[in-house]
Formats: sequence, C-alpha cells, structure tokens
Amino acid sequence: MSKIVFITGASKGFGRLWAEALLKRGDKVAATARNTSALQDLYEKYGDNILTLQLDVNNREEVFEAVEKIENHFGKIDVVINNAGFGLFGTTDETTEQQAREQMETNFFGSLWVAQAVLPVLRKQKSGHIIQVSSFLGLTTLPLLGLYNASKFAVEGLIETIGSETAHLGIKTTLIEPNGFATDWAGASAVQTRSDIEDYNPVRAAFAESGDNPDTWGKPEATVKPVLELIDSQNPPQRLLLGKIAFHVMNEVYGNRLQEIQSWKEVSIAAHGH
Repeated sequence: MSKIVFITGASKGFGRLWAEALLKRGDKVAATARNTSALQDLYEKYGDNILTLQLDVNNREEVFEAVEKIENHFGKIDVVINNAGFGLFGTTDETTEQQAREQMETNFFGSLWVAQAVLPVLRKQKSGHIIQVSSFLGLTTLPLLGLYNASKFAVEGLIETIGSETAHLGIKTTLIEPNGFATDWAGASAVQTRSDIEDYNPVRAAFAESGDNPDTWGKPEATVKPVLELIDSQNPPQRLLLGKIAFHVMNEVYGNRLQEIQSWKEVSIAAHGH
C-alpha cells in the first residue's frame, strides 16, 4: 500500500534522493524546498504523485500553511521526513551572534515548527511517523562544529520528547543520525565562520586532515534502501545511525561514557542526600 510522505529540504542531498526513491516505487510525496524549480523534473516525471511546495522552515506560518495544503491535497500524511538544515563550520569563539542564531533557527526551530504543524494531523489520524534527520553529532561532538552540534543535540531532545508524548496516540518518531556523507552539506550548503584566531590553527589543520580521507564520507545513494526499510517498518527504532563511522564512533563513545559513569558512581549517589 502506497504511503503519503512529506519531505522538507527535498531539492538536493538526502531529501532529493529519498523523494525520488519513494516516487519511483509508487508512493505519493509532498516535496518542499526554498526553490521548487529544482523539483520541476520530478513533477514532469511523476505528475499527480508529487506535490511541490515552496517552503522556508524558518517561517512558522509558512510551515503550517504548507501542511494544510498537503492534507487538503492528499487527504492525510503517513510519514514526515524533516530534512531541512545546514552546517555551520568554524570555532565557537569565532562564531557571530547572527550565525549562531541562524544555525539554531533552521536546524532547531525549523524542526520544531514542522513537528508542531504536522502533529494535529497525525493526532487526528491516530497514526503517523515523524522521521527527523539529525546527526551522530547530536550524540557526540566534533571541533569546528560547535553550533551545529548544539542544534542537533537540541533536536535530539525535542524529538525524543515528542515521541514520549505521542506514543499512546499511535504516532512514532525516529531520529536519523548520519555521519558525514558526500552531499552538499560540507560543500555548497555549508556556512563558514571567520577563521583569523591563530590559536585555533592546529585544530583547523587536524580537522582538515581528517576530512581528506575519502573513506570518511558515506555514499548518499547507499542510504536509500535503509531509509525505505525504516519507513516500511511496523516497529521503527527511536534512533537509526547511518554509516559505519557513526556506528563505530558511537559504540566507543557510549562505552567510555558508561565507564566514566560507573567510576563516579559513589559520588553521584552520595549527591542525592538520602
């Protein structure tokens, strides 16, 4: 049975790949982007199975209007894939207030507006699956991505909470947590802070060197099958890591965290007071 899927940030990268894969197999897709001309070829190929809408997720009113149009057009929404977002590269020290606010505005508040807009529809249906594109950097951190890390940590808390608030209504949530992939995220779509504080040059050099290894970057097309499997799952996970780097890094990070928690166990328990 075909699904009706709402995807934000569908003009390129993961959003474009997943939208096309869903249409190809017969699902109906509401694809949004800041520039819908990038979706014109999909409309020409798939016709009424795709609804293209211009959308800036930073605009809360626009998000609600888009969801209303999608519900009116397709009658329901089965799956929401909130993929809109961008990466801000640079040290925390060199980040301007405007850059920090814009990073949180799109990555966190944009996710909040999409969730708030679709939840009334999903509650009415007593069904639905919110899939939020986060990052493995919502679980651990890398230098030079401080505000991006923070935005994804915030998104993790938001979507996990929504899941606990809506599970009894038949609504499911999943956080997709990719490692780096060879999309525009680290290229044309990236925003860079200033980089003139020499004290951070060693950090910048180490970061650049780590990105030089082509094995670091996953192949975007390889995510299609896992994401379709996630969408079709009757019991989807709360979190899904995408990529071998994310998997291995998080295994190590959580192992170290648990070890540290255990080593300070007596201090932690004593702090309770009784």
